[in-house]
Amino acid sequence: MPDPASPFEPTPGFAAEPRYPYVAVDIDPADADEAGARLFELGAQGLEERDATTLVRGAGGGDGTASGSVTLVASFESQEAARDALAELPGAWSPRLHEVVGDAWRDEWKKHFEPFRLCDAIVVRPPWRDHAPQTGERVIELEPGRAFGTGLHETTRLVAEALAASSGTLAGARVLDVGCGSGVLALVALTLGAASVRAVDVDPDAVAVTRENAARNGLASRLDADETPVGALRDAYSMVLANIESKTLVDLAPDLIARLEPGALLVLSGILAPAVAPAQLADVQRAYSALGPGDVRTLGEWVAVSFRRPLA
Repeated sequence: MPDPASPFEPTPGFAAEPRYPYVAVDIDPADADEAGARLFELGAQGLEERDATTLVRGAGGGDGTASGSVTLVASFESQEAARDALAELPGAWSPRLHEVVGDAWRDEWKKHFEPFRLCDAIVVRPPWRDHAPQTGERVIELEPGRAFGTGLHETTRLVAEALAASSGTLAGARVLDVGCGSGVLALVALTLGAASVRAVDVDPDAVAVTRENAARNGLASRLDADETPVGALRDAYSMVLANIESKTLVDLAPDLIARLEPGALLVLSGILAPAVAPAQLADVQRAYSALGPGDVRTLGEWVAVSFRRPLA
């Protein structure tokens, strides 16, 4: 018999609105990869990480949760699946079950997405906001849609800054963007002079959104986006970008190194700073040690590391 106090039961006499259950947990940033894997094992269909820098604040971001933590938000197909997962999670993660009612939430985040400077000379604006470019500014129109990546997160900004710092060598470059998300980094590379970008992502929605964003910026003819695994690629590139979680960066090291032509630049992001997660940067540097120690950039609690493949 339905629990009359349950928030998941429709009110008698009213048509039921769509309801989207999710489980939230607060964890140490160093445990994010492990916790995310556990949530997927329990049936999560999607996962979002929230911290003090994201549009919707996570743990330590002013919502009353512990400072120094991050919040993982996992969506589930049904309330039953979400409840089953909740029962399997450690109490130390403060697991809790929520739901969103109706479809208005899908566009709620747009209220917070305003034009912003992503890196030197590049401004990103959503389609629903105008921006008059200042002298020397170039504007990218971005609709994240169903994919991850507004460009506001520190991990994305770190790669964009590395691209801007390398703009002198981008002219005519062939770039590979691994885990392209919304395509924002591919668009930055093309806007700064790259001849072409190959963008790949395991998420078909991300591939579709990347193509759409390239088209809206008049860059579709210079971008090729698909779901090809990195290990199945055969071409070499003069620049390779990967803004994904640190464990995946380690796992992909042989495949990413193989895609570098002599003298090519490799920029990796999605790595927590040593003060937050002491092992992540060291693990990445060890995996890519054949390329040297790399140059490290820091922004907030995140770092990006750039490597250069030797010419010989």
